[in-house]
Amino acid sequence: MSDFENQHGYFLEDLSVGMAEQFAKTVTEADIVLFAGVSGDTNPVHLNAEFAAQTMFKERIAHGMLSASFLSTIFGTKLPGPGAIYMSQSLVFKAPVCIGDTVVAEVTLREINGRRVSFDCACRVGETIVLEGDATLMVSKRP
Repeated sequence: MSDFENQHGYFLEDLSVGMAEQFAKTVTEADIVLFAGVSGDTNPVHLNAEFAAQTMFKERIAHGMLSASFLSTIFGTKLPGPGAIYMSQSLVFKAPVCIGDTVVAEVTLREINGRRVSFDCACRVGETIVLEGDATLMVSKRP
């Protein structure tokens, strides 16, 4: 088996509708500050407790795209995994994520159409869906 095959995630032939994977992460102060630095999104609702206290959330909230990035974690490392190419993502943000919340991201393979595979996506904190959407990735065939 080649080095490419050893490092590659699922190939198209290995996938089937209904496959699912999860990733969980407890969001910390450091995660929010680092994400703000990397993304450039320094909206004070994420970084300034006094500002955030005056908003509808009453406290600092994590960037929505931080939670969305946990979906990317699954796609790039688990399902389909290394070698998959992200093509599109739709997201609907439904509830805030706060410091200390544990976000559980989950993807479920919904459709295989040629080399394109589509997934239903959701992130939850407890029983609350904080975001949902769908994604399409391109997956290579076995060499």
